[in-house]
Amino acid sequence: MLNYDQLQPQADCMNEDRIIELEIKQAYQEDLIQALNQVVVDQQMQISKLEETCKLLNDKIKSLAFSDRSQINMLDERPPHY
Repeated sequence: MLNYDQLQPQADCMNEDRIIELEIKQAYQEDLIQALNQVVVDQQMQISKLEETCKLLNDKIKSLAFSDRSQINMLDERPPHY
């Protein structure tokens, strides 16, 4: 006949092992989340820098386009003797 009192210590040991295993997995997941969070922070900083660079380049292109138009208009004008 099966004695449940003998199975209880073995079940407790298995439960304790499972709890330890779950705690280890949870610790690894916390480390992974922290590492991924740092990656996101770094990427956001990089995106911010790239956005600023794009804005500066866009402003530079616009200013060059306006300055070139005035020069082009002067070149396209007919001289007074025509």
